[in-house]
Amino acid sequence: MISNEDGRLNALRQYRILDTVPEQAFDDLTLIASQICGTPIALITLVDEDRQWFKSRVGLEARETSRSVSFCAHAIRQQGVFTVADALNDARFRDNPLVQGDPHIRFYAGAPITTEDGYALGTLCVIDYVPRKLTDDQNHALQALERQVAAQLELRRNLEELRVALEGIKTLTALIPYCSTCKLNIVIPADLAAMGKVTSGVSELLASKRWPEKEIMDVELALDEALANAIRHGCKNDPKKQVQCCVTFDSTGELVIVVRDPGAGFDVAAVPNPLEGDNLFKGGGRGVFLINQLMDTVEFTEEGRKVLMRKRPDTMLKSDPDSNQNSS
Repeated sequence: MISNEDGRLNALRQYRILDTVPEQAFDDLTLIASQICGTPIALITLVDEDRQWFKSRVGLEARETSRSVSFCAHAIRQQGVFTVADALNDARFRDNPLVQGDPHIRFYAGAPITTEDGYALGTLCVIDYVPRKLTDDQNHALQALERQVAAQLELRRNLEELRVALEGIKTLTALIPYCSTCKLNIVIPADLAAMGKVTSGVSELLASKRWPEKEIMDVELALDEALANAIRHGCKNDPKKQVQCCVTFDSTGELVIVVRDPGAGFDVAAVPNPLEGDNLFKGGGRGVFLINQLMDTVEFTEEGRKVLMRKRPDTMLKSDPDSNQNSS
């Protein structure tokens, strides 16, 4: 097992399981461990920085205890099943409040729950009020059940990641009407470093259509602001989330860009005008303001999660004097 405590804690948090509700899959394994080993108490513990928290428990009411008095904190540093045959005869535990007081532990056996990367997250442990030992068969069974707990943790994490991914896909499906005629349809991770391939692709597209250089620069700036807002605010800079950008042209030849993120959204009406009063010295609202200045029309919908931007080059505007050039 890996002894790197920072790495172990980071691995534990990646499972997003601490303080979650009881789950039958884990409770079944705890019950089986109690019955096979013949103990009144069985626990699935996860050892956090300052506590041990019980994902599943049989025969114990407490949901967690301090790590400083935890038997499991010793077990995760060992290979195989860590056994204390009689806590009162063990100098490490005889004065432990869990031995001297409730639940009056005398016997403990814990199998470390170890990830594929070698981090021990906690234990599957069994506890008794009297001194004893496990038989070889019980030892082997406890380790087999621990492997099932580890597998269940992996399954749970994979399902959670799939759920997040599906939610992201679901929130992006509203782009389908635009994407059916998209010239560009790009999905990027919520990472500012990934923005370049979107703006460069749009610039190449506009250049191929002989757009004036200044108009291309305006679109680049507006698109950068929209993507940056989606990444920073919509996705909270979480690279596991995604931002989608669709670029097309409507029937009149007007450029249409849609940027969408799976975030919580924001109240567009509450965004301050950066040119009014003290707002001039604050950072808020500048991105939205700039986008509106650079593009012909801008619409924020779905509570701010989607921004739809439109623009025509000067050559098209001059040939169509009735075109609406007002920013929204």
